[in-house]
Amino acid sequence: MSNTIVKTPWKGYMGEVPMHLDYFDGSMFEAVEAIAKKYPNSIAFNFMGRATTYRAMVREIENCARALKTIGVREGDRVTIAMPNCPQAIYMFYAVNLVGGIANMIHPLSAEKEIEFYLNESESVAAITLDQFYHKFENVREKTKVVNIIIASVKDALSKPIKAGYMLTEGRKIAKIPEDAPVIRWKDFMRLSHSCFYKTYKVKRAASDPAVILYSGGTTGTTKGIVLTNLNFNALAAQIVATNPMFRPGDRMLAAMPLFHGFGLGVCVHSMLANGGRCILIPRFTAKSYAKQIVKYRCNFIAGVPTLYEALLRLPSMEGANLSSLKGVFSGGDSLSVELKKKFAKFLYDHNATIQVREGYGTTECVTASCLTPINDYRPGSIGIPFPDTYYGIFKPGTTEEVPAGEEGEICLRGPSVMIGYIDNPEETELALKKHPDGYVWLHTGDLGMMDKDGYVYFRQRIKRMIITSGYNVYPSQLENIIDAHEKVLISCVIGIKDSYKMQKVKAFVVPAPGIVPSDELKKELLSYCSKKIAKYAMPCDIEFREELPKTPVGKVAYRILEEEEEKKAAG
Repeated sequence: MSNTIVKTPWKGYMGEVPMHLDYFDGSMFEAVEAIAKKYPNSIAFNFMGRATTYRAMVREIENCARALKTIGVREGDRVTIAMPNCPQAIYMFYAVNLVGGIANMIHPLSAEKEIEFYLNESESVAAITLDQFYHKFENVREKTKVVNIIIASVKDALSKPIKAGYMLTEGRKIAKIPEDAPVIRWKDFMRLSHSCFYKTYKVKRAASDPAVILYSGGTTGTTKGIVLTNLNFNALAAQIVATNPMFRPGDRMLAAMPLFHGFGLGVCVHSMLANGGRCILIPRFTAKSYAKQIVKYRCNFIAGVPTLYEALLRLPSMEGANLSSLKGVFSGGDSLSVELKKKFAKFLYDHNATIQVREGYGTTECVTASCLTPINDYRPGSIGIPFPDTYYGIFKPGTTEEVPAGEEGEICLRGPSVMIGYIDNPEETELALKKHPDGYVWLHTGDLGMMDKDGYVYFRQRIKRMIITSGYNVYPSQLENIIDAHEKVLISCVIGIKDSYKMQKVKAFVVPAPGIVPSDELKKELLSYCSKKIAKYAMPCDIEFREELPKTPVGKVAYRILEEEEEKKAAG
């Protein structure tokens, strides 16, 4: 039987999740606006000591949209948002949607060359960023089509007590922007809303219209702009709530994952605001700030990458913390090792939580998650089952030939959250979106996986991250699971390094568990342990200890940085 038609109903304590959902037929803003009319006085988000209601949020979004119209932003225009998780970013994101524009979401810490690339790739006509990043934008501005740069400041969104402290600390470090700088400061920008003579500043957009541009992580090649629609985000919002039937309007989600990433923007923000949830916005992510806000706001939902949960295990400030308010803990963005899951499960239990971490899977090409572990049916190593209206299939890599259940192949999927394509890149789009013999267009993820006979999906590895040594295929995540299981290991990363004889050799980077001191004896102990559990051809030739592993902007282990370091060493 074809494994693409196997659909396992979601099992939850509130009944089965429907296999088909009705999706909001309109724009992202309209979805949020409808919720604001229903819960006008409910808190939409908290930011650094200040709460904002749904009614106030929509009012600010509409003012921001009028200001955008006044400076000349029109339907179909792209506007770059390079902001942390803060109120101005929320207002601008939905305002761009309201005037019929497309929000180009980028990392505010991007280097100048990257910013230039993002502005030109999207052909943005305007951009908003923080005062501390102004100079980077100004330095590349003449090489782009950007007409207006809007400058916001974190202090403008703070409560008075916190603002005073901010100006004495972080605020003092920010380089002054010249008085005659060709920018529009946030307060002046918002005042432009009073000058808007356009009664029709609200542009009607269809569900299928492009709304957002996100970027692939670039870990497997050239960074690509991913074009996503209103439906992509609104469908995700419906799927997130459907697969979490314990959700109630007013529930608090810790929004620490960044807005330039589908996980942060799609799950932590839009899925909450389109369903009456409450976002706890964290502008600068650290494990310490994350932990503090979970406890302070008694959060009901948290989402993060595996390295975040690994960091929480080490935090002294979590000692005695009460996590009984948690209804959902989600891990995505990278593979969660079986051993780290066990360690975090014990951590949750020890802190009064009654739930366990649920692993999900997705790609930015479908916003973010499209598959999640059911509430009460965890299968070791599985990333769960597809969301409603989403279908997974396992195919021979690069083909449309499906493999039987239980066999490995490339993970492909189709559903309402799949992208339109890559910006101005028909060749890459054609490689990713392929029409199969069944008549449907499937997204080829570039990931290896397997599906069992019940429709549960198992992620194995990025196809391009596979190590080939002496003709054998070695999957780093499998070795990392084995190494992470050792009691003296906190986390590991395995890479392939060039070898004239074997083509590649395996090397492991290890962060020892708290209290464990790196030593030659420890290295010998780990290598001896590995030799009993890992095939000889896949054995690490070396183990290097690190205090911490490098991370990508969204918190994944940046294995490419380790590979590049080794390449430089080899080059002398």
